[in-house]
Amino acid sequence: MQPFKEDFLTFAIERKVLLFGEFKTKAGRLSPYFFNAGLFNDGESLKKLGEFYAGAIQASGLAFDGLFGPAYKGIPLAATVAVALAGLGRNVPYSYNRKEAKDHGEGGTIVGAPLQGRILIVDDVISAGTSVRESVQLIKAAGATPCGVAIALDRMERGLGELSAVQEVSRQHGLPVVSIVDLDDLLAYLEEKQEWAETRAAIARYRAQYGAA
Repeated sequence: MQPFKEDFLTFAIERKVLLFGEFKTKAGRLSPYFFNAGLFNDGESLKKLGEFYAGAIQASGLAFDGLFGPAYKGIPLAATVAVALAGLGRNVPYSYNRKEAKDHGEGGTIVGAPLQGRILIVDDVISAGTSVRESVQLIKAAGATPCGVAIALDRMERGLGELSAVQEVSRQHGLPVVSIVDLDDLLAYLEEKQEWAETRAAIARYRAQYGAA
């Protein structure tokens, strides 16, 4: 496992962003873990989160010219990833959308840098894929090209069919999806920690029952 993945999982557990227990998902499944990126909610944690995203994006080798953060969770994420990339010596523009068009001042729905070239969408997770679909439409309408999606965690869990939400988005839009970690990374991480043996076994059972290939 790449070192930044292990560091991210340790960080997420320490911040109680990643919890273990029994949690009901939107699909009505009882999941042995829960991930809430909204709990990265102070300056220090947001700074570190941006650095983890930047590390995963750099490691992917994905070529892009700018970042786009879909409202609302994607807005601070795109901003902090842009700052983190600048810290690595790469200065890229970022932009985001309003939920409702502004009818005064500069107007429009896009805030920040103009959408030009290859645009990487930055979000927390992919559930139903609605946010990505709307982002793709906005980026294309501006004359730019969506080139990928970066998320924090890929649950690798089947949706209504055999594919995961991430796989469905990738197939539907022809976009690569970069995640800081996925469920297999979490299982590998827990395997090295004896105190989490029961938790790992529960997650492995869940993966076997609901996981996508």
